[in-house]
Amino acid sequence: MDAVRVALLRDVLAGTEWLGATRRFAGALRGSVVAHGGGLLLVGTPAYEPWHLAAHLVDEAAWSGTPELAPTLVRHHVRPGDPAHLAVGPGRIAAARRGDTLLVVAPEEPAPLLERVHDARRAGVTVLALGAGGDELAALAHDTLAVPEGAELDLDSVQHLVSAAAGENAAGDRPRARRHLRDRLSRLAEALTAPPPAPW
Repeated sequence: MDAVRVALLRDVLAGTEWLGATRRFAGALRGSVVAHGGGLLLVGTPAYEPWHLAAHLVDEAAWSGTPELAPTLVRHHVRPGDPAHLAVGPGRIAAARRGDTLLVVAPEEPAPLLERVHDARRAGVTVLALGAGGDELAALAHDTLAVPEGAELDLDSVQHLVSAAAGENAAGDRPRARRHLRDRLSRLAEALTAPPPAPW
C-alpha cells in the first residue's frame, strides 16, 4: 500500500477510533526504538510472517531518517541458502536484551511463541503486540493494539497505518528542515486524492 492509498484509508477512517489507536501504538513503537537506540525485532507466527510490515518499516526508517525503525525479521522456519536478511531464526529472540524491542504480529494467540516472549520480557526487552489481542500475549506486552476478528479493518491494513504513522511521528521529532521531502510527498498525496475542481 503506497502513501496515496494510506491517505485514502485515513480519509475513510476519519472519525473512528482506528486513527488515534494506530498513531498511539506507532508512537509507542517509535519511542521504544529511538530511546534505546534500535534493536527492533519483528516476529509473527509459524503460519503468519509479517513480511509487508518489515518492508514498510524499512522504507519509513529511510524516509524519516530514523534507522532504528528498520526491523530484523525473525522467522520461524529458516532454510539453508536464505539470504542473510531472511535467515534470522527464533534464537535471535533468546539473545535479545534490555534496550531491544520485540514487536509480535499475530492474527491469533501465538502459543508456540509465548515462552520466548516471556523470556525476552524477563531479560528487559520491551514487548509490543499487534493482532488478535489474546489474553496471554496481552499480559506479556508493554503495549498492545488489538485487531479482533470481525473488526472494520483487517490486520494488514492496520499494519500499513502503524508503519506510516511511525515514520511520520519520527519525522515530527526532527527539525523542520529535515522534513521537506516528507512534506512534499504529503502535499502530493493530497493533490492526487483531491476531487477535481468544479467546471465553470
